[in-house]
Amino acid sequence: MTYPVLSCTAIDARDPRALADFYSALLGLHCRPGDDMPPPPAPDDTDWIVLLDAAERRILAVQDKPYLRPSTWPSEEIPMQLHMDFRVPDEQELEVQRERAEDLGARLLMDRSGDAEEPLYVMADPEGHPFCLLVG
Repeated sequence: MTYPVLSCTAIDARDPRALADFYSALLGLHCRPGDDMPPPPAPDDTDWIVLLDAAERRILAVQDKPYLRPSTWPSEEIPMQLHMDFRVPDEQELEVQRERAEDLGARLLMDRSGDAEEPLYVMADPEGHPFCLLVG
């Protein structure tokens, strides 16, 4: 049997360039050639920025959605519909990466760093998309 293979995760943003820059810096990714300085989209076009890892594999795509309403999580008024988990090796690195994420423009939504079974932080990227940094 053949199964589909995940090409990448696409995420919406009001400012796709800024969000692509955030995830590039946070995860050590780079733009696909030609996406590093995309032209402004035409009114009916979608601006896509594809981010690649060091092996040139697609990891994330950031799509222009100028009227995006950010998640209000943990309130369900505007629920999160997807979130990503990013694993780090230990609690010391968890603190380093939380500080890096905040320096890059993320904000803390929930602190579960004291959880003995799975220390983690729930963060919001600059567009308000929740993501987790966790020890695992």
